[in-house]
Amino acid sequence: MTDHAPSPTELREEMRGAVMWLTIDREARRNAISADVLAGLSDALARANRNTDVRAVVITGAGTRAFCAGADLQSGSAFKFDYSQPYQGFANLFRQARQSTVPLIARVNGACMAGGMGLMGMCDMAVASSQAVFGLPEVKVGLFPAQVLSVLGDLLPHRVLSEMCITGEPITAAQALEHGLVNRVSDDVDESVDWLLGRMLDKSPAAIRRGLYTMKKIEAMAFEESMAFTESQIALFALTEDAAEGQLAFREKRKPQWSGR
Repeated sequence: MTDHAPSPTELREEMRGAVMWLTIDREARRNAISADVLAGLSDALARANRNTDVRAVVITGAGTRAFCAGADLQSGSAFKFDYSQPYQGFANLFRQARQSTVPLIARVNGACMAGGMGLMGMCDMAVASSQAVFGLPEVKVGLFPAQVLSVLGDLLPHRVLSEMCITGEPITAAQALEHGLVNRVSDDVDESVDWLLGRMLDKSPAAIRRGLYTMKKIEAMAFEESMAFTESQIALFALTEDAAEGQLAFREKRKPQWSGR
């Protein structure tokens, strides 16, 4: 059975070579998150991880004003949940991202606010326009960042994160780069995306897939547990076809021909 993209009207999906591009298409609402957007992102990530031909996923927003403004407050139902369900949709998307062995790249083309910070934070890498701003303004509407803290806590210094949460004041793209929240900042955000993709797509698909699995598994482990896990993982890396090809190509002074296995 072939995987097909669903047809949510608010999330555009496009394959550009081996890269899946997901664009939140709600420009009039500053690309705020809706049920369609959430369902589309979840479905797309699931399919990307099932399809070894997909080498990366880029997540972005339509236009130039906003990457994602977070929950759609205009709807009046942004924070109404079915409390009989222990697991909520946005949190489950973060769980999916944590389990993804396909690299996720956030292309932050404008304002990245509230839940948008969560979408950016769940990605493995992020690049930003020099005009982008980053903020957690929930206190301004009587709320407080909650789910997004789970993906931002390891990305921002504690004092910076506390100030952003408590004051609701944003930081600039330059400050985000200084704090390590993003990998690159450029006047041309696509130049940064192309730079990352260009240096990733020529590498071993198997090594990246198994490598992301390893990196994410050890994040919550204590040192000895982490060492026990990684010392067994390195042997599995070496057993892949890509590892054999990569080392042979190095000895023969040629470019490797990756099989992805």
